[in-house]
Amino acid sequence: MANNLKVELQSLGRNLTFASKSGSGHWHMMDTKEEIGGHNAATTPMEMLLEALGGCTGMDTLSILRKKRTPFSRLDIHIDSERAEEHPKVYTKINLRFTLYSNGGEKALRDLQRAAMLSNDKYCSISAMLRSTTKITIETEIVNE
Repeated sequence: MANNLKVELQSLGRNLTFASKSGSGHWHMMDTKEEIGGHNAATTPMEMLLEALGGCTGMDTLSILRKKRTPFSRLDIHIDSERAEEHPKVYTKINLRFTLYSNGGEKALRDLQRAAMLSNDKYCSISAMLRSTTKITIETEIVNE
C-alpha cells in the first residue's frame, strides 16, 4: 500500500496567511510579504521547501553517520539558493553546506561527504523531486571539537 500523506490548510481571513496541519497533527504557519497580501509573519512556502530539503538530507546524513559510528556532537546545515526570474520562479540552484562538529578528523569528513551525497543522490525524496529543475550542490566541513 502506498504511503499517503494528507495536509489541510486554512486561510486566516482574506489575506495570504495560512495555517496548515499535517497528518501527524502538527500545525505550521505560512505567510508571504506584506506587499503581495501577507503579513510577513511566518515562513513562506518556498522557504518551507528549503527547510524540508535540509531536514530530509540532514536526517538521512545523521542516520548514516550514526550507523558508521562517526563521532559528532551536532550537524549544522546552511542552505543558499537561486530562483528563476520568471514565473513559476522555481529554484534553479541550491547549495547545502554541512558542518559537522566532530573530533573524528579526516575520516569523519570522508564519512560526512559520503553520507551527504548518499542522501542527496539516493535517499532524500525532496532532493529527488527537485533535481529535475534544480542544480543541487553539497559542501562539507568539519569543526574540530
